Order: sequence, then structure tokens, then C-alpha cells
Amino acid sequence: MIRDAHPYHRPGLRSALIEAGLKRARKGGADALGLREITRSVGVTPNAAYRHFADRRELVLAVAAQAQDKLAQAMLDRMQDVVDQADPAAHAVQKLRGVGLGYIHFALSEPGWFELAILLQEEPSGESEARVPPPYQLLLDALDGMVEAGALTPERRVDAEWVCWSGVHGFADLATRGPLRRQDRTVVDKLAVHVVNTVISELKA
Repeated sequence: MIRDAHPYHRPGLRSALIEAGLKRARKGGADALGLREITRSVGVTPNAAYRHFADRRELVLAVAAQAQDKLAQAMLDRMQDVVDQADPAAHAVQKLRGVGLGYIHFALSEPGWFELAILLQEEPSGESEARVPPPYQLLLDALDGMVEAGALTPERRVDAEWVCWSGVHGFADLATRGPLRRQDRTVVDKLAVHVVNTVISELKA
């Protein structure tokens, strides 16, 4: 039943649709983002959504951007948990470790949102060119911070983000959709630490 007498111009409708999409995606991933289901949950017709989004895909991408922000926040929280160290190089390494472990932890804890966040990264080049993915920016900043602190040489910094992302995302994929998904969480967490530490060691070698 439609509760709003003026659904097309309802204040905050765009935000409400995105929030409803996030709620559905948390459990069901991208497949749960049906336009009818989302609009019904906020009390409007599907046509009302077209005042704010050109089509379902545009709505999904908007929800995905919010999921990506949540991923970045989880990474940032992990980075901020790092205990200050007297040695700037060691501190910078811990920050990068926080980036990797925060990424994996989010994937394991919020697989629906993680799937959606990655969906945005898989968009064809140019689709979201103006938006640097916040998780990616955190990785870049952490690597640059290692160079500034003397933990990584400028030569080893070149394209290091792809080494990090490949290793960490590959593990996250194995843990959420691959053979590790049935493993005990304690085991997966230990393996995650091993993978992140190995990637960092290879960078510094």
C-alpha cells in the first residue's frame, strides 16, 4: 500500500531508497536489489524512483557507492587501532597492515555489502571516473606513507598498490566465495594475517 500522497516529490526519497537498498543488500548482496522490493519497503511506487534514478542500474550503483564507503570506514577503523610507535617506519607498516586486514575483515563480516562494493569497482572505465574508490585511496595513502617514513623505497612503491590489492582481494574472494568459506573463522583470520604480512614482506624485500 502506498502511504505517501506525493511519492514523486517526497523529501529525502533518494536517500531513503539508497538506505533501503543497503538494508536489503546486507543480507542478499546485489541480487536482493529489486526495484519493486526497494520502493515497496519505503512506501512508494517504482515510478517514484525514476525521479531520482534513470534506471535500476543507477540505483544499484548509488547503493554500491555507500557500501564502498562502509568498506573504507572499516579499513580506516582498523588503521586507527594501530598503536603509535616511536619508529615512523614501523608505524607506517602497521598502517598498511590495517588497510589489508580491515579489507578482509569487512569481506568476512559483511559479505553482502562487500559484494556490492566490489560491483562498483567492476564498472567499465569511465562509468565512475570522477570518484576515486575510498578503499583504494586509503591503500594509496598508506603506501605513500611508507615511502615518506622510509619503510618502502620509491622504486618498490611503483605499482605496489596492485600487488597489495591482488593479494588481499584474492584472499577475501577465497574466504567469501571460494574453498575457505567453510573454514572456521579463527583459522581464516590467522590465514588473513599471514597473507597480509607476506604481501608486506614482499614489498619491502
